[in-house]
Amino acid sequence: MKTKFVSLMAVLALAAPAVEAETFNFDANHASVMFQIRHLMSKVTGKFNAFEGAVQIDRDDPAGSSVAFTIETESIDTANERRDGHLKSPDFFDVASHPTITFESTSVKPLGDDAFEVTGSLTMRGVTKTVVLPVEVLGEMKDPWGNQRIGFEISTTLNRKDYGISYNQVLDQGGLMLGEDVTITINLEAVQAKAE
Repeated sequence: MKTKFVSLMAVLALAAPAVEAETFNFDANHASVMFQIRHLMSKVTGKFNAFEGAVQIDRDDPAGSSVAFTIETESIDTANERRDGHLKSPDFFDVASHPTITFESTSVKPLGDDAFEVTGSLTMRGVTKTVVLPVEVLGEMKDPWGNQRIGFEISTTLNRKDYGISYNQVLDQGGLMLGEDVTITINLEAVQAKAE
């Protein structure tokens, strides 16, 4: 009898429709893409004001989840118009030729306690590299308007020269004006897409 029951459950499991991944779209009004780089003996911070993306969450198999996003390089903002103009030039992001930075995940590895390693292809200034992003889930809840929301934080360090951003200036006393490593911090609030 037990064998028949197990067989019946297996048949029902195979016949049951697959649960589709849930789509959560970035809420740019409650998100930020920031960076920090050494300048002389201090650090300068900046951000990108225009970006979009979505997370596909597979509840049954978190490893089957995915994320993709696009950042508009023209939206760079360091609170200094002259510096922003230089950053948009061919010395740095060359926004006329490379208007976007993109990321598309290839795998998601759950680490437990709301932590994940997301591996994917990051394309910046025409160069694509495989990167591993540490992702922390900050929580999930329903907002006052009935929308399901989820929050993430991503923090990593990239070497800008890996993406062809090599501009620098040698100082009279020796050394370089800018560091090579750039700290990236992304805070995201994403809203579940409405079912059609």
